[in-house]
Amino acid sequence: MRHFAFAFIILVGATPVVAQQRPLTTEDPETIGAGRVLLEAGFDYGRDVRYPASGLEGHLLRAPVLGVSVGISSIAELQIDGGLYNRLSITAQRPAPLDGMLTVSGSTTHSVEDIVIGTKIRIVPEGVSRPSFGVRFATKLPNASNESGLGLDTTDFLASALLAKTVRSVRVVGNFGVGILGDPTRGDRQNDVLTYGLSFARALTQAAEVVAELNGRLDTREGEAPPGTDSRSVARVGARYTVGGWRGDVGVTVGLTSRDPTIGIGAGFTYVFRGFRVP
Repeated sequence: MRHFAFAFIILVGATPVVAQQRPLTTEDPETIGAGRVLLEAGFDYGRDVRYPASGLEGHLLRAPVLGVSVGISSIAELQIDGGLYNRLSITAQRPAPLDGMLTVSGSTTHSVEDIVIGTKIRIVPEGVSRPSFGVRFATKLPNASNESGLGLDTTDFLASALLAKTVRSVRVVGNFGVGILGDPTRGDRQNDVLTYGLSFARALTQAAEVVAELNGRLDTREGEAPPGTDSRSVARVGARYTVGGWRGDVGVTVGLTSRDPTIGIGAGFTYVFRGFRVP
């Protein structure tokens, strides 16, 4: 009972930070709360990042990676995520379907990040014996340019079911859904993928947590997938430390397929505050 109460205080009772994700990407069904605003910023660096549509490969720096979430009710929030600067240090360039569009000169290229706009809704709250359940719908907009080699110039749609349960001092979150990804080589074709995520957050103290996740997507098309829509999978481990409405985080990512970055690191912070009153 003591362990359950400890986990409840940290992972459920601390309303301002319960739904914060960084450094994880698996979405918790809990929202930030009505009238609250979540701001997050950070950076990450990945080695051996591949862009199959443009044929570029190299080491990618993303900074700053930004996110804003707004609690529009007690069970729903609006999310906007993106970044201002992606810089690829090119280590290789191979023939690819869109390599003729490149305007890259030299050993680096850069662009903004694609913006993702999403809505998350918690449908069922967590109970003593049942997990919480929610859904998330998101659209990725084509902000990154394909002339830089870092963008696909496609619009994607994602829909996911979200589950979570606190067991003693561990928060377990699972995601499963579908993605409709545009084909960058043909405007009349798409690729449907399955998306998944499984994360764990272990409370060490009232302020510190260690976290881990497996997250990715599975290509369902017979034959070769359109470039940029193939299967991906990464494992991530990290830590978070919370003080009031602030939380700092660090994480290490390892790619699990030949198309993922071999290794990456990242760090950032999150801040949650009361922004407005919901009528």
